[in-house]
Formats: sequence, structure tokens, C-alpha cells
Amino acid sequence: MNLKILYIVPPTKSFAGIERVVDEICSELADKYHHNFDIDVLYTSHFRNYRITERKYNKIQKDVRGRSGLIRTVRKVVSDKDYDLVIVPQVEATVVFWISCIGIKRRFILYLHGNPKLEMRSAKAKILFYVMNKIILHRLSGVFGVAPSQIESFKAMFPSKIPHYWVPNPVRKFDTAADRANTGSESVTFVNVARFSYQKGQDILLRSFAKLYEHRRNVKLRLVGYGESEPDLRNTIKRLGLETAAFIEHHPDNPQVALSESDVYVSTSRWEGWSLAICEALRFGLPVVATDCEFGPSDILTDRRLGLLVPLLEEDKLVNAMLYYCDNLNIEKAHSDYRKGYIDRYSAEKVVHAHADALTLASR
Repeated sequence: MNLKILYIVPPTKSFAGIERVVDEICSELADKYHHNFDIDVLYTSHFRNYRITERKYNKIQKDVRGRSGLIRTVRKVVSDKDYDLVIVPQVEATVVFWISCIGIKRRFILYLHGNPKLEMRSAKAKILFYVMNKIILHRLSGVFGVAPSQIESFKAMFPSKIPHYWVPNPVRKFDTAADRANTGSESVTFVNVARFSYQKGQDILLRSFAKLYEHRRNVKLRLVGYGESEPDLRNTIKRLGLETAAFIEHHPDNPQVALSESDVYVSTSRWEGWSLAICEALRFGLPVVATDCEFGPSDILTDRRLGLLVPLLEEDKLVNAMLYYCDNLNIEKAHSDYRKGYIDRYSAEKVVHAHADALTLASR
């Protein structure tokens, strides 16, 4: 008999990292392991930048309003089927949904995606993390994490005897990943693809790029994404005099155009759980400059040929790393095929097996 699995996607406005990961891995599970699992995914909101059509998994679409509506919806869906496992991304949502289902005998999995240490900033978050640690954690069937160092950090923060599993994020493939031809006389284009937010650190990137622009006038920066920080970023571009060098673009469904037309990927996140954006840049053969935000980038950039890690709070070192690629881009292009081959280990059809194993073990 197949295991009945429910993934719950908390309500968000955008189809981004967590949402894309759940969609892709559940699609692979439903395809490759349909004899082992019945996969349901509960979506609790529509996304303004993406429409999920029919999938091989069972899509449950519920548009909820308010916290009470969300609680009622989750409780009803969870109780409608005798699920063997309920997987919920992030600590706060897991606490809310676990409490919502008190009295219903279901086994929950916490699915980590970010940095729990840095996500406890608000008073509300601190309360929910406390509840997780003191009441809920030891009652879970397991913890899934997207990076080995993330899992070790969580275990150190919240010790428990429940099993922890590394389930790598799937990195999607694109139609093409053509290299951009460069000569020494052409401009060097840096690119960042992310939600416009404090977490993703585009403000750090713009300040550093302004310093780079003082040294090299043949550079450009593409900020690709959407989010609440966009007005502030546009004001920063104007204040720093970067109107002819730094550009904001929107490619909500597919970053292929921006990545295929750029030379170097730059990630300046203040924290990450993993970083799909870095992986997708490597899929195009781009070298990466990334802030070493505890885990995520450091789990990916394990070889100098992939890119450079710089300390999070040392912007001058970020500038120097970008300068290096300005002056050595043609040499670094020799590693393009290595980057593409390296990241193929995280293709959905490969990482799905780790997810299937984790689901099977956690259900026992």
C-alpha cells in the first residue's frame, strides 16, 4: 500500500524558492515513485507571478483568508485523508499547523529551508521557536534540511533524538545554457536573481558595486526579481549615480535570459538555507561571488573553480572578488563546463531518491 504524503505550502504572494522546490520534488516523486507514494500538495494561496497547472501529484488549491481561515483549512485537509506524513516548510508554519491539528493523529515533518538562528528576530518568531523547541520538536517524526551544515546548526540549537535527513534542493534545467562570448573590450555584466528583500542583501550589492564602478567603468549590474524592497533599491541606484550601470529587471518565471546574457553571478544574502539561485547560475557555467552567510553558499561553492566566498560584513573583499573576475574573466571561462557538470548532481531526477528515502525512513 502506498504511503500517503501531504506537503503544505504556507500562504505567500510569490512562487519562489520554497514553493518551487516543493512543486519540483513532488512532481518527481509522483513520477518516479508513484508505486510507493500518493503525493498531495496543499496550496493555501494563489501566486501573483506563477500559475500552477495540472501536475502528476494531487494539487489541492485552497484560498484562505486570515489566520483562523488558514487553521480551519489545514485542519480539514489533514483530517480528510489518513496521511502517513505531513511535511511543512519552516519552523513557524510547522508550529501553527501542528497546533491546528491537535487531536488528529498525524505524523509531522519539519522541513527547514532558511537559517533558524537568524529567523528568530521578531517577538512572534521567538515565541513560535520556543514552542517548537519545548513542546513540538520531540513529537515530530523527523526534520528535513536542505544543507548538511544547516542541519548540524539546527541540531546544535535544538538538541533532540528525532532523526534529521538531508534532502537536497532540486535544481531545474533550462532549454539552453549557452556561454556568452566575451572579449577584453566588452563590458562585464554581474547578475543577481532573488526576491528584493533585506535577507537577499541587494543593498549590500549596490554599495559594493558602486565602489567597483569607481575602478571599472565597463561593468554592469542586473538585479532580477521582485519584492517589497524594490522602491528602496531604485532610490539607492539613483542616489549612488548608477542609473546607466545598474538595472532592475523582472523575469518572474524563468531567469534564463538574464543568466545567459551575464558573466558573473553575485549573491549577497544575509542568510540562506541553500541557494537555488547560485545553483542555477552554475547551471549556466557562470562563476559565483557569494557572501559566506554561515551555510548555503559554503555548502555549494566547495571548489575554487566554482567561485569565491567572501565574509558577509566585509564589502571591500566583495569588491575585490568582483574586480578579480573583471580582470580574469576569460581565464575563468575555462571552468564553465566544470560548473555545469558539478551542479548536475542536484538535478531533480537525481535528488528525488534522497527525498524518497527520507520519506520512507521517517514514516516507520
